[in-house]
Amino acid sequence: MKKFLFLFFLFVIALPIIGQNIPIDFEISGNGADWVWTVFENESNPELEIIENPDPSGINPSPTVAKFTALQGGQPFAGCETLHGAGVGSFMIDESNSIIRIMVWKSVISDVGIKLVRFDNWSLGEIKIPNTKINEWEQIEFDFSAHIGNPYDQIVIFPDFNNRQSDNIIYFDEIYGEVEMTTSTDDLEKVNMSLSPNPASKILTVRSNEHIGNYEIYSITGALVDSEKTTGNNISINIADLPNGIYLMKAMSNGQAIVEKFIKE
Repeated sequence: MKKFLFLFFLFVIALPIIGQNIPIDFEISGNGADWVWTVFENESNPELEIIENPDPSGINPSPTVAKFTALQGGQPFAGCETLHGAGVGSFMIDESNSIIRIMVWKSVISDVGIKLVRFDNWSLGEIKIPNTKINEWEQIEFDFSAHIGNPYDQIVIFPDFNNRQSDNIIYFDEIYGEVEMTTSTDDLEKVNMSLSPNPASKILTVRSNEHIGNYEIYSITGALVDSEKTTGNNISINIADLPNGIYLMKAMSNGQAIVEKFIKE
């Protein structure tokens, strides 16, 4: 037994700690969108989908997110996981990465679970925290400080750890994202942004009642196609070279991320 433990720890020490591929934001140029996610214990196990953000006006303006359909006939612990050693990579938990945050959008209140798994499928088990809001984005924080010193190479997400009475659709995003800074409702109501003309063919005019610090334009697939630092609250953007299609305009104004959709034709 001692010899086995000795060899095991030698193996662990020899593991390539290559660091985490985070945050997991499901953007084309980021992490998660092109990973292999295996869905388990969810009846017919419909695949995890990467889709356009259904609610970019909330606290999560990210263009693309993950969609998990929790089936009524699935187990309460139905979820999805990365491949061992792929996607999130091999990493050691320390003080710098012991807090895991995730954005969720749910129509029901139920536990969200996250589990970290070692190369040999060993785990300390999942941590479960319920969402407190429905039909809007919410950031949930998980404390994995009890896992400090352990090596992992897989992350498992349980979006709807619950005995379901119907199929539930859950969107999640920004795993290991930054702390979401909240803004008062009064401040949120002060910022308005409009795009014109919409549809547009050559020049898109962006107007806001507050100063626009910078903007980013994303394609419907989540690719960043244009960005620029700006001044003022009335700017004109040349979009003549963009292919026809649907785009998302993300502008920073008064410390807020404002997202609007426009059509290039």
